[in-house]
Amino acid sequence: MATLGYSPNSFGEWQEQPEFRDPPLELSGAADNWNFREDDSDYYTQPGKLFRLMNKAQQQALFENTARAMGDAPEFIKIRHIENCLKADPAYGKGVADALGISLDKLN
Repeated sequence: MATLGYSPNSFGEWQEQPEFRDPPLELSGAADNWNFREDDSDYYTQPGKLFRLMNKAQQQALFENTARAMGDAPEFIKIRHIENCLKADPAYGKGVADALGISLDKLN
C-alpha cells in the first residue's frame, strides 16, 4: 500500500506529532500552534449546500466519479465515506452508496 498523504486516515499514518511542533514564539506575547478543529466542527453544511446546487446530471456524475475514485479502497472506508455523505444530504449518501454497490443496510 502506498503512503497516505492525508490526515485523519484509517491506518494511523500522518497523524499529528506534537513532539515535532514548532515551539511557541515570543512576539508581543506567546504565539502557539492553532488547531483549526477547535472552532470548526461543521464539516457537512457546506458540502450539502453544494450538492443541492447541482442538477441531477451533475449529481449523478459526482456519484459515479466518487465510486471510480474510491476504486479498490477497503469497504469500511467506503462505508465511512457514505456515512459522511449522508450527513451532508441523505440523497448524496444514497447516490454514493448506489454507485459503490453498497446497501445502506450495511451502515452502522
